[in-house]
Amino acid sequence: MTSQPNPEDIAAYLAEDMGSGDITASIIPETTQASARVLTREPMVLCGRAWFDAVFQQLNQDIIIEWFCQEGDDVPADTLLCQLYGSARAILSGERTALNLLQTLSATATTARQYANALIGTDCKILDTRKTLPGLRLAQKYAVKCGGCVNHRIGLFDAVLIKENHIMAAGSIGLAISRARELTDLLVEIEVESLSEFEQALAARPDRIMLDNFSMTDLKQAVNMNQGEVELEASGNISLETLRAIAETGIDYISIGALTKNIQAIDLSMRIDLKNAAD
Repeated sequence: MTSQPNPEDIAAYLAEDMGSGDITASIIPETTQASARVLTREPMVLCGRAWFDAVFQQLNQDIIIEWFCQEGDDVPADTLLCQLYGSARAILSGERTALNLLQTLSATATTARQYANALIGTDCKILDTRKTLPGLRLAQKYAVKCGGCVNHRIGLFDAVLIKENHIMAAGSIGLAISRARELTDLLVEIEVESLSEFEQALAARPDRIMLDNFSMTDLKQAVNMNQGEVELEASGNISLETLRAIAETGIDYISIGALTKNIQAIDLSMRIDLKNAAD
């Protein structure tokens, strides 16, 4: 995943908020200079500096941003993240868009770091999913990596993931896998919901089998039956509390939709100060 935002995306984010122009910021004289401090009110993993910077660069290239924390840092609550200097109008106009991006990507990275840390010492890796915010998939997938987890497929184009409805339409597990093999050299994965389906999938030799909502007993049995033949991924109703026990069954991957779907934005604050504005 790229660590740089698409300028066209940033322009769209700003257009959504500003429309024909920031009427409120117009009450500030055009020549007024200001400084602004951005702080976090809670512990976080910092992610999205480039997105934050790009917002202000598009509004006014003369704005200076001084960062005091690095991308991927574990940051305590009440930490000063960065300071901005420049046009008061531009800083005020970009404030919400920039903070929205920073708080969302940092939230994703913070959640990912919690899950990654829970598996330290195991060989299992945490995967994200396609359950991302519209328009922010690549950014959130970058944030997942920033937090220490691994990206699953980006979209419908870069890997095959055969689910229940695909199997029904194709006719059987074996037929679905064989047709996928005929179409592409990309990774072929299939989701199964029982040990019976797992046996069928294993016989057809996909690259990876997703074990959906398997009990701990069935996960262990699937790992034993597999004998390392294909990659195994656990998914479905997995929490931080159950994560490590699942990893210790011998599963290769655990996919967690909550990395990008159930995030709670980091509580950030920006404070403007005209007295300390740069010359």
